[in-house]
Amino acid sequence: MTDIEIAKSVELKKITEIAQAIDITEDELEMYGKYKAKISDKINEKIENKKDGKLVLVTAMSPTPLGEGKTTISISIADGLRKIGKKSILALREPSLGPVFGVKGGATGGGHAQVAPMEDINLHFTGDIHAITAANNLLSAMIDNHIYHGNELEIEKVVWKRCLDLNDRQLRVVDTGLSEESKIVPRKDSFDITVASEVMAILCLAKDIEDLKTKLGNIIIGYNKKGQPVYARDLKAEGSMAVLLKDAIKPNLVQTLEYTPAIIHGGPFANIAHGCNSVIATKMALKLSDYIITEAGFGADLGAEKFLDIKCRKAKLKPDAVVCVVTIKALKYNGGVPKENVKEENMQALSEGMSNLYRHIDNLKNKFGLNVIVAINKYNTDTEKEIEFVKNELVKKQIPSSVVESWAKGGDGAIDIATQLVELVEKEENFTYMYELEDSITEKINKVATKIYGAGKVNYSEEALANIKKIEEIGYSDVPVCIAKTQYSFSDDAKKLNCPESFEFNVRNVELKAGAGFIVVLAGKIMTMPGLPKVPAAENINIDADGEIVGIF
Repeated sequence: MTDIEIAKSVELKKITEIAQAIDITEDELEMYGKYKAKISDKINEKIENKKDGKLVLVTAMSPTPLGEGKTTISISIADGLRKIGKKSILALREPSLGPVFGVKGGATGGGHAQVAPMEDINLHFTGDIHAITAANNLLSAMIDNHIYHGNELEIEKVVWKRCLDLNDRQLRVVDTGLSEESKIVPRKDSFDITVASEVMAILCLAKDIEDLKTKLGNIIIGYNKKGQPVYARDLKAEGSMAVLLKDAIKPNLVQTLEYTPAIIHGGPFANIAHGCNSVIATKMALKLSDYIITEAGFGADLGAEKFLDIKCRKAKLKPDAVVCVVTIKALKYNGGVPKENVKEENMQALSEGMSNLYRHIDNLKNKFGLNVIVAINKYNTDTEKEIEFVKNELVKKQIPSSVVESWAKGGDGAIDIATQLVELVEKEENFTYMYELEDSITEKINKVATKIYGAGKVNYSEEALANIKKIEEIGYSDVPVCIAKTQYSFSDDAKKLNCPESFEFNVRNVELKAGAGFIVVLAGKIMTMPGLPKVPAAENINIDADGEIVGIF
């Protein structure tokens, strides 16, 4: 059976029943049909004094193009914890339409470890990402309208980009204002995918609606003739943007196929953004359950680093344990096997690919000071010989691990790792950040590149250095860095797989996101508007005469 067929074979519970399991009443929900709801801020006063549960972060080794199943593992662990009598909840990101119609497909798990209703979640869900797109583009319209009507703020350089939640490489560079109307000023512009928009980051880092408005007002939209920043608040845009986001800021409640509550909210990518679900959702989940399973995008060098250095720092959080997902195919891929051959047994490549996993574990355990367990995500193409090899190699290095059969068995396939996690989260940690906010911008970048990635040298373009100087001059050097790079390599080159050593890391540019409160560092050839593959997933997605959706996986 396909993922969508498995999902449709399960009779879901009404969302009010799921909510009751975590002490949320119907009055504290805003319904979106029978199986989806937003959690009203009415709940905040009730839960604010409750003790926080244990936070488990799920991350991974460097992935293959189709990913290694972090969401599937996360779902099965939450289900597995309930199987052993523990109260658990998921706190996940919302899927972007870009991957759904592009390479990776949906992001609601797979097999018997899914969140549901999967078609709704993978498509428009409750409209959060569309609201973010609208708020982003409202600001763009207000900027150009201000310039059209006399430009009282003397805006000379616009840095704010429009956005769209689809992969469309044609929009990476565009010419705008070509109608030849007398007051319109043409210029080169560009689009980001919505999940890379600063508005998405702001929504995910805001504490409440007032904090949201403040952060929106702090967005730098451009610079005036004196080189001074012009803010969204100067255009009086933050109020109307917040109105568009008034519902989007509320977390969404759904369920797994085994009826575990799942709060799904916010969806920044980790290769081009900070890769974590919203602070509001995570903090709410911590008050509603004893064990909270969350995830960060792509490999630990991207998602986990940003979760720890950006989200945890800003929200004053820390994970009590980290699950690092590994697959046999990813080990062979990093060991030099082409992606089309990763299902074939190749013990030499498997052995060589272990270096990639070890570096991620070393970073999490010895650099960040966290408790780590490896989840071996078992596929039906894996042989017992391959699985035993990985298990034995991890035993040699005293790294705890568990074989997880999420896709085939759901929560039953994660009982062992769930049991181990209950013990692991009680162990002491020595959590530390990778850099201090007082470090210079280049020091922060250099520390992540050398300590986490393994770079020998960091190179900066003239444009990057000029922008760093500008950021320092206007007083924003004391914020975290959000490095945008390829997800396939520790380096900035997607072809340098496994564990490249002493490579040169190339910073192309830096962009200040004053509203979100971090600096985006663009490395190598990374693009903030992805493109579609030669055969996009969109070609196989359809709806039949009865309204049944097919092709989402």
